[in-house]
Amino acid sequence: MTDEAMQPFERIAQDVREQVRLRQLKPGDKLESTRELANRYAVAPGTVQRAFAELRRDGVIYSHTGRGSFIRENALDALADPTAQTIRRLEEQIADLTARLERVEQNQRSGSEQT
Repeated sequence: MTDEAMQPFERIAQDVREQVRLRQLKPGDKLESTRELANRYAVAPGTVQRAFAELRRDGVIYSHTGRGSFIRENALDALADPTAQTIRRLEEQIADLTARLERVEQNQRSGSEQT
């Protein structure tokens, strides 16, 4: 995907991944704040948050509320195994669909009890 075709959040996530691969960011390093990255990339803070969510999902970073976001110890391993990333995404999608199905079934049961 060319830089022009990428969404801004994808570009930010790709830049962080590349910095990890090049060892410019190492395990335990703290990332710039959402506001700092938003200013640097000229995007809204929500765009940076979306990039962080993708990086967390892929096992590259972890975040502590009030402290910031940091590079995971095994970030390079997470980047080296695209199959594991795909499996992790599928597991998240299955969990999301399961939760949705449970809510639908619960709503149906509630509706049939009222009739």
